[in-house]
Amino acid sequence: MLTIGITGGIGCGKSYVSAKMRLRGIPVYDSDTRAKLITATNPVIKMELTRLVGPTLYCPCGCGVLQKEVLAKFIFGNSDNLAKVNAIIHPRVKEDFRQWADEQKGKDFCILESAILFESGFDGEVDFKVCVDAPLELRIRRCMERDKTTREAVVERINNQMDQAEKCSKADFVIVNDGVQALEPQIDALLEKCKKTLNK
Repeated sequence: MLTIGITGGIGCGKSYVSAKMRLRGIPVYDSDTRAKLITATNPVIKMELTRLVGPTLYCPCGCGVLQKEVLAKFIFGNSDNLAKVNAIIHPRVKEDFRQWADEQKGKDFCILESAILFESGFDGEVDFKVCVDAPLELRIRRCMERDKTTREAVVERINNQMDQAEKCSKADFVIVNDGVQALEPQIDALLEKCKKTLNK
């Protein structure tokens, strides 16, 4: 089985491409969704994050709900704090992905979708790395429409991510999601290239 990592900056459409993969019967691990679930439920993570961030990180009412704004305030603009939080969360997500991937045995491919594939070291968990790309202005417009937010807010988020060109340069394959080039032929070409890798 070949594991394919799919990444891309906000507004590029990595989740859209992953959804098309699902329609082809390829299992997809959404690392962002799983990380949120694990952070909210894993007792070891909850204990370590509470020790790091403080007792107000999880709702004091006893329901155990993560107070996202408390975590966001702790890491915003502080790379040291972000690194400490990631050091707690990422190893558990990687472990969760490995267990999930083991359950996909018998499939030709499985996919790890991650916005921070390279930044988190998740690229070391996959055999083949794919970056979904799109023009900057289109990305900004998509995010403004999707999130009902301002251009300035979107640009700030983009500027806080790894440079898109760098992501593309690190990938084994780039899918262009510009609304002009058809996606299906690009996905066909990607899977064909992966099959050749799988059969080597």
